[in-house]
Amino acid sequence: MGRITSPQYRKAFILVTTLFFMWGLSYGLIDVLNKHFQETLSVSKAQSGLIQAAYFGAYFVIAIPAGLFMEWKGYKAGILSGLSLYALGALLFVPAASAASFHFFLFALFVIALGLGCLETAANSYSSALGSSDTAETRLNLSQSFNGLGQFTGPLLGGLLFFGGGGDGDLEAVRWTYVGIACVVIVLAILFAVVDLPDLRSHEEAQAGASRHAMLEHREFIFGVLAQFAYVAAQVGVGAFFINLSIECWPGGTAQQGAYFLSVAMLCLMIGRFVSTGIMTRVTPSKLLTIYGVICVVLSGVVFAALDYVSVIALMALFFFISIMFPTIFAMGTKNLGAHKKLGSSYMIMAIVGGAIMPYFMGLIADHSHTAAAYVLPLICFVCVALYGALYERLARD
Repeated sequence: MGRITSPQYRKAFILVTTLFFMWGLSYGLIDVLNKHFQETLSVSKAQSGLIQAAYFGAYFVIAIPAGLFMEWKGYKAGILSGLSLYALGALLFVPAASAASFHFFLFALFVIALGLGCLETAANSYSSALGSSDTAETRLNLSQSFNGLGQFTGPLLGGLLFFGGGGDGDLEAVRWTYVGIACVVIVLAILFAVVDLPDLRSHEEAQAGASRHAMLEHREFIFGVLAQFAYVAAQVGVGAFFINLSIECWPGGTAQQGAYFLSVAMLCLMIGRFVSTGIMTRVTPSKLLTIYGVICVVLSGVVFAALDYVSVIALMALFFFISIMFPTIFAMGTKNLGAHKKLGSSYMIMAIVGGAIMPYFMGLIADHSHTAAAYVLPLICFVCVALYGALYERLARD
């Protein structure tokens, strides 16, 4: 029986799962800010892609230091550090809004993402470690379902607040939204500080002998990092220009309507995670990843075709099928690493840098052609994800 049946581990699992909602909320707001800053700060689509560059670039910077820090101090210390940076970055939105400075906002988002990088490095590996390795993918997908709830809430909140007025009023709404987030994060930090979380370091060290060979000799891990890079690049790119695509392919569409459509897409993602977690008890994770990857390739092609109404609907549907990709690739790639799990998790989080790169190049294509044309890049990435799922069993055996 997995250790998740223990009341102590169950409490830890529930508490850590709240973190998935919080960084989902932050990510859900990012895509709304992308369009919002195009309007209020007069930046181009390519320039607005720097939002994702700053946000996801921070993951690349912090992932390895976070993993090493947790090797030394444990998961709890990593979580508290992440929450502290998250709160600090959110509070930096106050002076950024006062200055109405795009670059100041980029810095604030970078600090937030440093905190989220710590949280993701800790929470993803911690959640998957709280039980049998045989069910790691299912357990992590369950936690990530609440990340989907946060991603659904983010654009709904952003569409309601950020596009409700004009000019300075919009930046004022941004300011107070992030002050509210900072307050919630501070409360969570206090809660984690006083709660006793199981320290799994001794258990993971005992698994060192169970690891078949050195971390970098696990081919399923190496190709998992590459697949994660491709997936995150695709996911972030798909979301970054969602509102632009919906305006161009939905006759009479507005930015606020696009934000609400994005919220529907995030609802599809959340439902996809809950439903697919159940499916995963009957279908192997690698097979389900392959099937969903192929479907995403087809849907990306429909978006690329720039069909009125149809492309927007296809884009919303795509979020259902990307729902399992991050946690499934993460768990599949790290499940056999034993004592190397924290460091392996750091590399998986570093792969999130794909999200820093993709929006800029999609923005360049959109600026020189149209937004739908940019969706050829995510299509290529989904091909890579489907191939990883199809080849996983062979990689894991070698």
